[in-house]
Amino acid sequence: MDRRKRIAIFTRASLPWMTGTTINPLFRAAYLAKGGDRKITLVIPWLYLKDQKLVYPVNAMFGSPWEQQSYIRQWLERRIAFIPDFGICFYPGKFAVDKRSIILVGDILEIVPDEEADIAVLEEPEHLTWFHHGKRWKTKFRLVIGIIHTNYLEYVKREKNGRLLAFLLKYLNSWVVSIYCHKVIRLSAATQDYPRSNIYSRHGVNPKFLEVGKKIFEQQQSRNQAFTKGDYYIGKMVWSKGYGELLKLLRDHQKELVGLEIDLYVNGEDSDQVNEATNKLKLVVRVHPGCDHADPLFHDYEIFLNPSTTDVVCTTTAEALAMGKIVICANHPSNDFFKQFSNCRTYDDGSGSLQPHVMQSLLH
Repeated sequence: MDRRKRIAIFTRASLPWMTGTTINPLFRAAYLAKGGDRKITLVIPWLYLKDQKLVYPVNAMFGSPWEQQSYIRQWLERRIAFIPDFGICFYPGKFAVDKRSIILVGDILEIVPDEEADIAVLEEPEHLTWFHHGKRWKTKFRLVIGIIHTNYLEYVKREKNGRLLAFLLKYLNSWVVSIYCHKVIRLSAATQDYPRSNIYSRHGVNPKFLEVGKKIFEQQQSRNQAFTKGDYYIGKMVWSKGYGELLKLLRDHQKELVGLEIDLYVNGEDSDQVNEATNKLKLVVRVHPGCDHADPLFHDYEIFLNPSTTDVVCTTTAEALAMGKIVICANHPSNDFFKQFSNCRTYDDGSGSLQPHVMQSLLH
């Protein structure tokens, strides 16, 4: 009889959608399975083709869950130095255009047999339980741990009647998370508070980024030029992902930032509107198709600019720091963990002018 500890990791997104709730649970499953003393199952959504077209790149569509599973495993094996032994199961999902996210269809608890229901990790427990109907998670599993990835209240505040919606959502989130989770981990203080919760920011980065950072450090120690390019930003092109803050920062400080050039690597629903807004700036802003942050084309950039205040712990910020880049980000609870690193520069924009050390970094 298999007496290994059984852990099922549930999340609401999957590759090739490059988002934190895809990448972090995937690596969590791989590394938890590494020792062989645990039986790990990653439970992710399956989208039918009409929804895949709304979410995934045009060159990454799947006719079956097995095709997608093969794609996911190949992507992962190119980024880690071992072959992970964990299972992947799919539940039916649907892309909600108005919410810009995948929602569950049916009772996903049925995916895991009762005899294997030991520990459940819910990546974004509020999202996974808003529409849940069926057996309670705490009844099915001996231990349920919720990991809070997203600052949903901040997103909702930006919508029509946002403050009222945020007030209602705060209580809904607290209610469902309290009902379904024994323990809650918040990835930063940027999220709403929950009963029985702790803040724990460290979920690591792909070792490939640390290898790049080591090479950069060796070049700098040898007094060789480590970087040949300036500023960049990578992220899904939707207003709520920091583009409002980015364009406001550039627009308000155009005179101070004369000579600044920045490259944006992006895909997203608001691409046309964001492109139109960047064209009105007097600064050089180049927009490129979205690309994996591990791509070598990013190695030569020196400055990663991320003014977003909707993130909880931004994965791309952590990756940029690991690669030895100077990261410029807002003085915000979501960035508290990053402040300990010497290559992180934070700014307060409320004074109307950027601090000298930030200006110097941006203009390098």
